[in-house]
Amino acid sequence: MIKYSLIVPVKEINDYIRETIQKILEIKRDDFEIIVYPDKATREIWDKTRQISTGRVGPAQKRNLAIRDSLGEILVFIDDDAYPEKNFLDILDENFNDPNVTAVGGPAITPQTDSFFQKVSGAVFLSRLSHSHPERYWSLGRKRFVDDWPSVNLSIRKKSFTEINGFDSEYWPGEDTKLCLDIIKKINGKILYEPELIVYHHRRSGLINHLKQVGGYGLHRGFFAKKFPETSFKLKYFIPSGFFIFVVFGWVLLFFPLFFKFLYFSVWILYLFALIFAIFDIYVKIKDAKISLVSIFYIFLTHIYYGFRFIQGFVFTKNLKSKLK
Repeated sequence: MIKYSLIVPVKEINDYIRETIQKILEIKRDDFEIIVYPDKATREIWDKTRQISTGRVGPAQKRNLAIRDSLGEILVFIDDDAYPEKNFLDILDENFNDPNVTAVGGPAITPQTDSFFQKVSGAVFLSRLSHSHPERYWSLGRKRFVDDWPSVNLSIRKKSFTEINGFDSEYWPGEDTKLCLDIIKKINGKILYEPELIVYHHRRSGLINHLKQVGGYGLHRGFFAKKFPETSFKLKYFIPSGFFIFVVFGWVLLFFPLFFKFLYFSVWILYLFALIFAIFDIYVKIKDAKISLVSIFYIFLTHIYYGFRFIQGFVFTKNLKSKLK
């Protein structure tokens, strides 16, 4: 009997998805299946795995096909560049034994095999200065119910997923935020954060790719802050935009009386101290001084670009559609 269906959307079969499948197959259980959704299936064959062609559609639409194709009672969503810890399904067993739990999410940790700059990109998200939810990228804190969780490591009862008609395929990224909102609002469901439910997630290589990713997050979060304020209109999401405005226009304060000059330099000093704290916060987790130090530059640019894109989404974007739809 199949209990878990691991759903992996992918544009095309690549080395990451091959690694993902092999890692999943190291789980020594017989009650799961793997469904891979490439645009076009290949002739490659793996144990317990099906490839199903989708054509050129977005990740949300691919995941929604699990309603039709999956045999499991629990849908496990994971990205093609991520793979689970070997005890992953055992931990899900424990949490889904509670009938009140609708979905379970856990952290997506940067694997040790990633390159230096991939690790720097991952390190950015480990401090609260650079990300308001470091528990999404490191095993932190205790179990608790949350209102939002990324789909790189999100499992949900198939019955509940079907009831809310799956992901809203209009959005990417951001479709997982909308799904979580639907779980809470439409079916009064509960999403549990489980710190021990670990997947390993390869990060973006290089600064430009990193900024493209966080810029996409900023644009969608800004748009969601006005369209879905229940979970996205929060002060912590606006702070990078305030910092962006300060960096761009704050120098005007230098032309005002002494108090405003003092205010200007005080903000920069406070920010510098915050960066120093972030270095220690990151180092405590990863124990790598070089990565922790280099992450300073990534953090600063992340704040600037995320803040800019958030404003773009919140103020100037009237209708946001997935480019992959």
